[in-house]
Amino acid sequence: MSVITDSVKKYYSEVLKSSNDLKTNACCASGEPAQWMKQLIANISEDVLDRFYGCGFPVSEAVEGCTVVDLGCGTGRDVYIYSQLVGPEGKVIGVDMTEEQLDVARSVMLEQQEKFAYNESNVELIQAYIENLSGVIEENSADLVVSNCVVNLSPDKKSVIEGVFKILKEGGEFYFSDVFCDRRLSDDLRKNEMLYGECLGGALYINDFLSLAKSCGFGDPRLVEESPIELDEEIRELTGQARFVSRTYRLFKISELEPNCEDYGQVAEYLGTIPRHRHLFVLDDHHSFEAGRPERICGNTADMIQKSRLSKYFKITGSRRIHFGEFSCGGTMAAEQYDSAEGSAGCC
Repeated sequence: MSVITDSVKKYYSEVLKSSNDLKTNACCASGEPAQWMKQLIANISEDVLDRFYGCGFPVSEAVEGCTVVDLGCGTGRDVYIYSQLVGPEGKVIGVDMTEEQLDVARSVMLEQQEKFAYNESNVELIQAYIENLSGVIEENSADLVVSNCVVNLSPDKKSVIEGVFKILKEGGEFYFSDVFCDRRLSDDLRKNEMLYGECLGGALYINDFLSLAKSCGFGDPRLVEESPIELDEEIRELTGQARFVSRTYRLFKISELEPNCEDYGQVAEYLGTIPRHRHLFVLDDHHSFEAGRPERICGNTADMIQKSRLSKYFKITGSRRIHFGEFSCGGTMAAEQYDSAEGSAGCC
């Protein structure tokens, strides 16, 4: 474990001086962020943005006043996005093991506080290992934990996910983007320092991740979106036919989630009151909710809404009094229309 950790720390403190030094796009978010997110990013120092290494946009909704923890925060791009979203009454805690990265995040803290017009900073930065979260962050204290292309870099992913579960409040959420692979990689590839530093060597095999997440207490992991990762010829020669993708997941800490989608006759109506998401709220890749449009949902989806910070933005009709059997979770009507408009198909 220490050999891998030291290798990653060296790669991100000495080898990489900016995002331009990356050899692949695995640690670079693909696609365009939403317009509202672009506006938040525009408020962040260029010193931070120049050394950003992330594979997605794990920016969750409805976080005003929340406590958010960013794992492997690096120079703080996502920390300062969330600093704006949680507002002066909220708090953002960034955790990273690399001093050089945190130095950049700290150097702009006052600048960002003034840019956001806060009386005091709502950001705390901690140098620590993400495998030891309960040692630095109080258990059952976080509303939301996020990370951006970081879990793959950990040599002890089980400890990371177990730690996230412990520090989350009941009903809290782990919302993260990371690199996943369609197979288990060989030991030689996992020990390759360049591949590991580029977020490929430690990529999570999708099925292993799903099993691990469930064993740590996160029932019914929800895929939000997926993007392919492009590899150059040098990397492809090493990795062969392995397929890498960037995936964003939602994991809720809700004890009553069932192993399967079950039908209790429940209906959800989005009220259209989440800031910046007045017309449409996207829960995952097959659950989108248009404001004012009732949608049939399974018991797990009802729990994810009712027992989390999302509850005040929805009206849920029905209870678990009567079970009607298996729920065919093929996608909400809004999701099917949204996917059709975007040119992609929803899946369950």
